[in-house]
Amino acid sequence: MERFVTRCALLLCITAAASASSQTCDPKEVNNNPWVYVSDMQMGCWTSFVRDDMAEVHIINLNFDTEGHNMFSLEFTNAKPMILIITSPKVVYGLFNINSNVNIYVSTNSTVTLHTNQHHSSLHKRYFPPQDEELVKWARQTFGGVTSFTTIRNLKTLSSTGAPGTNSGLPQCVLENEDAMEKHFFKIETSLASSLKSCSPQQQNPSDEAELHIINIPENASIRNLSLRVDTQKTSVFLRGPQGTTWTFINLQHTKFGSNNDILLPAIMHRIPPSFTLNSDNAEDVQKAALDHFKASTFTSYTEFRPKDGMSLLVLGKKDSVDETTAEPVAPNSTSSSNQMPLLMQLYTSPDYLSPLDPNTKVQSDKRIYAEISGHTLGGIVLTIKVNNCFVRSKGSCPVVKELPFIPEACSLSSCTNSTRLSFSLDQLQELTSTTWDLECNVKLCYSEKCGAGGRVKRNLEVTQPCLQPSTPPCFDFGLPGVLGIAFGGFLIGVLLIGALWFIRIKTGYPAGLDMSSTAANLPGCPCSGAKRQPVSTNPSPSENSSANASIGSTQSTPTSSMA
Repeated sequence: MERFVTRCALLLCITAAASASSQTCDPKEVNNNPWVYVSDMQMGCWTSFVRDDMAEVHIINLNFDTEGHNMFSLEFTNAKPMILIITSPKVVYGLFNINSNVNIYVSTNSTVTLHTNQHHSSLHKRYFPPQDEELVKWARQTFGGVTSFTTIRNLKTLSSTGAPGTNSGLPQCVLENEDAMEKHFFKIETSLASSLKSCSPQQQNPSDEAELHIINIPENASIRNLSLRVDTQKTSVFLRGPQGTTWTFINLQHTKFGSNNDILLPAIMHRIPPSFTLNSDNAEDVQKAALDHFKASTFTSYTEFRPKDGMSLLVLGKKDSVDETTAEPVAPNSTSSSNQMPLLMQLYTSPDYLSPLDPNTKVQSDKRIYAEISGHTLGGIVLTIKVNNCFVRSKGSCPVVKELPFIPEACSLSSCTNSTRLSFSLDQLQELTSTTWDLECNVKLCYSEKCGAGGRVKRNLEVTQPCLQPSTPPCFDFGLPGVLGIAFGGFLIGVLLIGALWFIRIKTGYPAGLDMSSTAANLPGCPCSGAKRQPVSTNPSPSENSSANASIGSTQSTPTSSMA
């Protein structure tokens, strides 16, 4: 019995040891890591400039670590119309294959030598300064502006994807550190000399669990500042480096992270101190520390990276998914900036925030709408979202922009974790003819007392005018007093009018032009007229009979005598 117990205990120990060993892996040198790749943070810019002839202006600055015959190739057979300016501080040789829409410019005293198998008249030589800032200034004066400036180390092949090279950012080229891999209109292949080890355990994460990625920088590495971009959602990141290392996240799409070094979040201008202490750079020790920190049973990938000179950028995410998401358009109701925390704006028609408004539903301009702007939790820290201002922009050939005042709405802490609520009135849109609008809000992300730019969140909005009810004439209900008052008023007005007419008749008589007496004399039954008779002329015409005149005279004098 005692031997049986001993054997069972030994078997359990062997099983536990085997299970523990299956949680870790031994990293090997790899040329192609499916989860992490290394890029360079070099000087560059990306603008919205396009010439009047629809040509873009791109500057390519080539840097090579080695001396000698540095070779590269250009493949621009499917490129949009563009002007391509090539410069390099070292002697380089290139082969190019372009279409008729591309014009290449090199300096007259340039160290760049280009060759092609076809006859092209699109290769031009001009004098331009070699310094970056001066070169941008020269290109702006010569071609009207600069669409992009890209610095590439150890270039092997530069290809055009055929996509437009413009960006909705600044109209002017302002050089700053950037990741050239984000420029989707270029496909860049380089030969970066970086020592990279990687492995994955046999037991992978279930589909419903967050991925756990581990990145380890050896203790004897000379570089202490690294940048990290996470292109996968629902991810946990474990970072370990020598003391004094700073990890800078250039985007905020990750969910959880932990590090023995400082983590810098430039979007909110906040530095997070180390969350644990780990001085060993042994791969197995680091992997076990990551599992313990996140209380996980396994991890997705382990990467050991020894950076070389220059600013290094680690990009985390499957390369297939990175390529797909790079070309994806930004959702209409989310932030457009890739280096900000993704934000979402949801609209409601009532202050209870229970029934979300469908994006295709039209809102009457006399109604009040309610909005909730929300984000994600960053590494377990709670961020406060503050709205700076909001505005609406009409869609069409002549867009109209109007600032939209808002009122903050009260919300409990349990209901508004990493979110804020506000309401709008659309009264000012009633006088405008446009019905399709983009609703945008500029926000800040705050942690404790520190706030930083959080970007913009946008949402489409369909507005319709309210239905106007036809106006009905007012109905008057008269009672007996009202009827009597109206009758008396009419009687009084009639009396006054008759009196006025009688007064006018007494004072003025009939008008002279109406010859009432003559008319009355010819009417039967009207022997006389009240009007004063006009005297008859005593000068008869020569053609009249004298007896007739006497008869008429006696007839006219009879009434006069009798009246006398």
